[in-house]
Amino acid sequence: MNKTELIKNVAEKTDATKAEVSRILDAFIEEIENAMSKKEVVQIPGFGTFQTADREARHGRNPRTGEAIEIAATTVPVFHAGKKMKESAKGC
Repeated sequence: MNKTELIKNVAEKTDATKAEVSRILDAFIEEIENAMSKKEVVQIPGFGTFQTADREARHGRNPRTGEAIEIAATTVPVFHAGKKMKESAKGC
């Protein structure tokens, strides 16, 4: 399912217009991004937790040349699925 299909399905279930659902979804994503940029944790019970994790610098290899390279430290987004989400995935 892509974003357009998600918006369509939510609009049908809520009797809201696609434009309204699109604005709400965009605002939802923006707020999660804003919180994560401040290294805050966003918890949605039953759905999951959005947060950031720091990766330390490490050594790696260029797969094309085999040359050793340094991979810089970075901060990455992390999502941990909630209990309800995990249970719904088991039925697949």
